[in-house]
Amino acid sequence: MIRSFKDLEVYQESYELAILVNREVNKLPLFERNDLGSQLRRASKSAPSNIAEGWAKRRFEKQFKLHLDSSIGSCNEMEVHISMARDLSFWKKDFCESLLQRYLLLGGKITNLRNNWKTF
Repeated sequence: MIRSFKDLEVYQESYELAILVNREVNKLPLFERNDLGSQLRRASKSAPSNIAEGWAKRRFEKQFKLHLDSSIGSCNEMEVHISMARDLSFWKKDFCESLLQRYLLLGGKITNLRNNWKTF
């Protein structure tokens, strides 16, 4: 049974990814921690935050979907930043590929929630 946003699988996965990404940002070269690192931290935190805020407004279809759309956008943004970290050889390729796959799946799950929200 879903009693709060914390019970949503999309929230749990996005939160777990945000924690993982934020820990790994410290492994970026010093000169990238304030640039790419900042982008990674903000975008990773945006996904679960928008899910939580949208859940509070779920009675209002447009508001709920707007927040889920923002969360999907943050997942897409993460794909760009993770690809940069990989292609600039800041993070290991296997680690990045795993993150990219998880964000791709997460974006799809959030899209499904957005499109079927009345059934949840």
